[in-house]
Parts: sequence; C-alpha cells; structure tokens
Amino acid sequence: MFGGLAFLCRGRMCCGIVGADLMVRIAEDEFDQVMRGRHVRPMDFTGRPLRGFVYVSPPGFRTAAALSSWLSRGQRVANQKAAEPAKADSRPRKNAGLRVRH
Repeated sequence: MFGGLAFLCRGRMCCGIVGADLMVRIAEDEFDQVMRGRHVRPMDFTGRPLRGFVYVSPPGFRTAAALSSWLSRGQRVANQKAAEPAKADSRPRKNAGLRVRH
C-alpha cells in the first residue's frame, strides 16, 4: 500500500519500515507535539500527509531506548484503535443495489 513493510497489533497498523525510515502510528492528541521533534516528518506517500502517522529518520531511532519508545507509542495507539467500535463504512458499494434471484 505504501511501499514498505508494516507491523500490526490486534489487526491495526502500528509501525513499519519504509526505505531506511521508521513509520509509526501517533495518537491524534500527540501529533503536533511529536512533529516538533527532531528527525520526524509527516507520513506522505501520496502527496497529502497522512495525519496519525509519521516517518522517523534513522538518527531518531539509533539507540535501543529510542527505538523502543517509538515502537511502544505505535503499539499503544494501535491497541487503542482496535478497542474502539468499528465505524460504519459510508462509501457507496459497487453493485450495492444488485439483488441475486435464485
């Protein structure tokens, strides 16, 4: 989907690798604060930044402690998302009105 390797927690993407960068899921209320950090930029693979995910360049996760911190953050957010009730999909479905008769 985005040209990298993704890891899931409880069926939700929590982190991944894209090239040399670490991709991490970020809580909405922490996003602005995280973006002020060094070695962090918005996840953008379509020309439009995807809020809720960031790329961290290698210097930002060079130490085991830094990597663990990022992975824990992504895992926590993915677990929270998995615990939320599923949203109803309001997109129109192809063949939504088609009925099959037997």
